[in-house]
Amino acid sequence: METEKEKQSEEVAMDELDGTEMEKNKVGLMRVRVEAQDPTAKAVDDLMIRRFLRARNLDIEKASTLFLNYLKWKREFVPKGFICESEIEDELAQLKAYLPGHDRLGRPYSVILGRKHIPVTGQEGLEQFKRYMVYCLDKLCAKVPKGHEKYCSITDLQGWGFSNNFDLRGYATAISIMQDYYPERLGKLFLVHVPYVFAAAWKLICPFIDKKTREKVVFVDNKSMRSTLLEHFSEDQLPEIYGGKKQLLPMQDA
Repeated sequence: METEKEKQSEEVAMDELDGTEMEKNKVGLMRVRVEAQDPTAKAVDDLMIRRFLRARNLDIEKASTLFLNYLKWKREFVPKGFICESEIEDELAQLKAYLPGHDRLGRPYSVILGRKHIPVTGQEGLEQFKRYMVYCLDKLCAKVPKGHEKYCSITDLQGWGFSNNFDLRGYATAISIMQDYYPERLGKLFLVHVPYVFAAAWKLICPFIDKKTREKVVFVDNKSMRSTLLEHFSEDQLPEIYGGKKQLLPMQDA
């Protein structure tokens, strides 16, 4: 007999994939528009085009501009189609990103340990961080099962501080990559172990985050962390460090 969670998962999948007739019509119109300007758009499926449409509230002109910029960026920034681990060795060595499993809806999720992010100085450091972000996002998206489009993330800010972890340029870059090149992919972002000093940093970061993305951010109270996370992750998929049974698996080993 089908469980309530299975029904919920199916409903989410249908909502992600079906869309409305108006959306379908706009996807067709946008496809004609972008293919005329960039023939490589023919290789992209309708779901990707729809994500860019949704990111711009179904405005075909704005979504087309965003999508064409994405295609150009992809060719220039990821010419091989993927990021080699040899290109991001400094970032991988920090062991700050993990890919443990999936949430109750079957969506893959990452765990990010904020205290382990130590910015690599200089322009090359920033470029490597950009490549690292693309590497991680591609890993996450590759784990998204059929019937879904989104991933989730738990960002752990325990031990985070201005002196060693605050990297406004890096954070703004990460948000820009997520919003401009991977729109409508984030399902939920859970912030745990949030220190008081992060409130000031959040005020600086917020202007870079669009309204839709901000609505997906959940600040988890320390006192109810385990119970809150268990609403979204089964015990066998929740990491041990949050009271579950899952071991953390480094992103590069996933």
